[in-house]
Amino acid sequence: MNLDVEEDRTPVVIDLAPMIDVIFQLLIFFLVTTTFLHRERQIEIDLPVAETGSDPTGESEEIVVNVHRDGRIGWGKEYLVEGELDRRLRSVGAVAPERPVTIRGDRAALHEWIVAVMDACGRAGLGNLNLGTLEGP
Repeated sequence: MNLDVEEDRTPVVIDLAPMIDVIFQLLIFFLVTTTFLHRERQIEIDLPVAETGSDPTGESEEIVVNVHRDGRIGWGKEYLVEGELDRRLRSVGAVAPERPVTIRGDRAALHEWIVAVMDACGRAGLGNLNLGTLEGP
């Protein structure tokens, strides 16, 4: 028996457009939901390098004080006038004396300015101090 069956030889085409749409949606989702933990650390300060050390715990409640090479004191992204640092540290120390404070001193800043910030933390009752450095080689 001889059957003449014409086989349908149309090529199979896989539509990649839905897969690309899903990939872009996932990319946008991850970009939007990513938390940026170092938002206050993006101020340009040339930190010294340390060979040992570890990241402080509880970064979300961490206070970051920046000491610039010209002696200006920064709290987050704003600069403080004289006496403002003491006032802010005392208000935090009265509520949460265990809150960690990271002092990020520029490597060209005078040591006395960094010690002055440490003294202000001590006067405010904040004893959980960290010095911001870069990881060594």
